[in-house]
Amino acid sequence: MTKHETFSFAGLEGLNIFCQSWIPTTKPRAALLIAHGYAEHSGRYQHVAKHLAGLGYAVYALDHRGHGQSDGIRADVTRFEDYLVDLKMFLEIVKKQQPDCRVFLMGHSMGGAIVTLFAARNGADFDGLITSGAGIKVGGNTSPLTIQLSKILAFLAPRLPVVPLEAEAVSRDPEVVARYRSDPLNYLGKIRARMGIHLLGLTDLIVPELPAITLPVLILQGTADRLVDPAGSQMLYDRVSSTDKTLHFYEGLYHEILNEPERDQVFADVVTWLEAHVQ
Repeated sequence: MTKHETFSFAGLEGLNIFCQSWIPTTKPRAALLIAHGYAEHSGRYQHVAKHLAGLGYAVYALDHRGHGQSDGIRADVTRFEDYLVDLKMFLEIVKKQQPDCRVFLMGHSMGGAIVTLFAARNGADFDGLITSGAGIKVGGNTSPLTIQLSKILAFLAPRLPVVPLEAEAVSRDPEVVARYRSDPLNYLGKIRARMGIHLLGLTDLIVPELPAITLPVLILQGTADRLVDPAGSQMLYDRVSSTDKTLHFYEGLYHEILNEPERDQVFADVVTWLEAHVQ
């Protein structure tokens, strides 16, 4: 049995940050925090949370500022590090609720970038890191001229929508794509100028800090991902200082490996890794 609850806290600058949890009725074996990706929300991970809660894990997820049911301008953030401030507050709440548990962070896409940077700066605060399609390096080829023009737009009109997100690239499962498009809590507009610069700049922001990560790390990546470059996950694996690190590439899978037809294999790999690290 699993108990589902929703709650919120005041994040940076007082913005209301929406959260939810799935807690087993028995004593949790460990706690897992999920950080979702750009333009989506925590509710899209309820199948992951229910599966893990059924195995005895306490699962928590938040909607990043500007996403889902949290406050803020839709799919926008002033500074990328603002996400880390909210995450640190959320982590402290979870640790108070589960004081006897090991705590793991799991992030998908932009959420993978958030938890990775958080691990580099706050690795002593939790016990292990899992990334799924981590947004260390965006997909596609962006010319230097486009980047310079985007920087100008980000300064002059930071909230201006400029580049569409390819919804069909999230999964090879057409039902997943249809649900993504019809979900009112997803942001379906174009990527805003300032957010685009944040996403393009994640490689330069995060890669120099990767050697500071010494935690156990599980890195999961689809090889046919068009939204982030799979090379970013390889870069993450190569540059962290962790001696306990695992990288799984899934041949032919798109961006949302937890929503692909082969999701059961991905789930099994996550569970196997967690089982080996909860003792």
